[in-house]
Amino acid sequence: MHELPLTENIIRLAEKHGRESRASKVESIVLVVGEQSGFIGESIQMYFDALSKGGMCEGAVLEIKPVAPKLRCASCGALFRRQPFSFACGECGGEGEPTDIGRELYIESITVRQD
Repeated sequence: MHELPLTENIIRLAEKHGRESRASKVESIVLVVGEQSGFIGESIQMYFDALSKGGMCEGAVLEIKPVAPKLRCASCGALFRRQPFSFACGECGGEGEPTDIGRELYIESITVRQD
């Protein structure tokens, strides 16, 4: 349910950008959502579809780019996806440490239509 206020803010920011650009419509929004951000892309999409009706974002495409979490090898520095039941680096066998990759949540771009 915490996707509701997030989606309201996304729409508010996109419409603000549209007004500042003197656009007639928001055509698309690209949202980057890390798999460990605590937000579910499908829920954001559902709320977006419902909340955007009647505003500048109605009919806009919401593209959600998922980001998989990655570990960083303490030995060689390689970034890698954790395999089930293992923290071992695929490059050197060293142990992986957590990173912030996969916790992202930001608007990458907003495209508007100028009439």
